[in-house]
Amino acid sequence: MRIIDEQAIENIALGAAVLGTGGGGDPYIGMLMARKAIRDHGPIELYTLDELNDDDLIVPAAMMGAPTVMVEKMPNGDDIVNAFQVIGKYLNKPIRAVMSIEAGGLNSVVPIYVAARLRLPMVDCDGMGRAFPEIQMVTHTIYGISSTPFSMADERGNIVIMETINNRWTETFARSIAVNMGAMAMIACYPATVEQLKEASVQGTLSFAERIGQTIRRARVQEDDPVKTVREAVGGFEVFKGKIGDVARRTEAGFAKGEATLQGIDEYAGQTLTLNFQNEHLAVRIDGEYRVTVPDLIALLDIDTGEPITTEAMRYGYRVTVIAIPCADKWRTPKGLELAGPRYFGYDVEYVPVEQRYGR
Repeated sequence: MRIIDEQAIENIALGAAVLGTGGGGDPYIGMLMARKAIRDHGPIELYTLDELNDDDLIVPAAMMGAPTVMVEKMPNGDDIVNAFQVIGKYLNKPIRAVMSIEAGGLNSVVPIYVAARLRLPMVDCDGMGRAFPEIQMVTHTIYGISSTPFSMADERGNIVIMETINNRWTETFARSIAVNMGAMAMIACYPATVEQLKEASVQGTLSFAERIGQTIRRARVQEDDPVKTVREAVGGFEVFKGKIGDVARRTEAGFAKGEATLQGIDEYAGQTLTLNFQNEHLAVRIDGEYRVTVPDLIALLDIDTGEPITTEAMRYGYRVTVIAIPCADKWRTPKGLELAGPRYFGYDVEYVPVEQRYGR
C-alpha cells in the first residue's frame, strides 16, 4: 500500500494520457477534480490486489461519451459519486475499493476523486491497459465478468441503473442514454471481486502511468529528448514525425469520430500519415498502407515537450511524433481480437503486433 497525493495525481494524469491513445477524456479536467478532492478530504491509499481479500467488492468509476463535449460540459462531482454509490445499494454489499476501468487521461484520475470523497482506497489495476471507445471493450468481458449492474448519472441528478443480457447490450443502451444526458455521462460498472480481478484485470496500470508522467517531467527539467525518453519508458516504437494538416472531427452517437492527416517532416518528408479515431486513435496508415492498428496503442506526442495530444486537442500545425506501444497480452488472444481488433472497427486488415512491423 502507498499514498496518492497531489504530485502523484499530476504524474498519473500525464502518463495515463499517453496510455489513453488520445481518449479517456481530458486529463487536465480529471486532475483538477482529483486534486480538489484530496485537498478537501486528504490523500488516498493505493493497494495491489494481493493486499485485499479475495471476496472484496471492487467497482470502477468513469466518464463515458464524447470527449469533445467535456471541453464545455464539465462534470460537477456529485454525478460520479451518485453513479458509484447506487451500485453498492443495488447489490446490498459494501464496496471495498475503487478502480479505473481504463488507462485514459480523465478516467485514470476520476476514480481518485471518488476515493477521496468517499474515503475509500483505490486498486492499482484497470480493465484495458489503455483506453477503448465502447463499454464491452474491457478485459473483464474476455473473462466473462458482467458489466451490470451498470449505473449512469448526469449533472442534473438523474440516475439510471440497468441489467442487460450481455456487455454488448450494455453499450447499446448506455450509449443512447448518454446521448440524452448531453453526449456525456458519469458511470459505475463491472463490479467484481478481487479474486476475479486477479485473473481478468491489467495490474499495475496506475503505477505505470505515474512512472511515465515522472519520466516526461524529468526529461523536461534535464532537457533530454522527451519523446525518445517516453518511447523508451513504454517500450514503444517511433512510427512517424509530422505536422497535422487536416482534422475532420464529428460528434456522432456519443462518440468523437474522425480522421486526421499528417504531412511528414525530417526523415519522413514526402510521406503522408492518416490517423483514424473513435474517441481513441484506432489505426495508422502511411501512404495508404496500414502500419499500426488496435489493440496496440497509438500515441501522438508533441515533438518539443513530449506532451500527449488527445483527439479533441488535435489542431492544424501541431508538430508531433507518432509512437506505437504493444498492448497487454490479453488483447492478443482470439477473444481479445474479436472484441477490439481492427476488423471490429471496420478495417479490412489482419492485426499484426507492432513489434513485428518495427522490430526490437
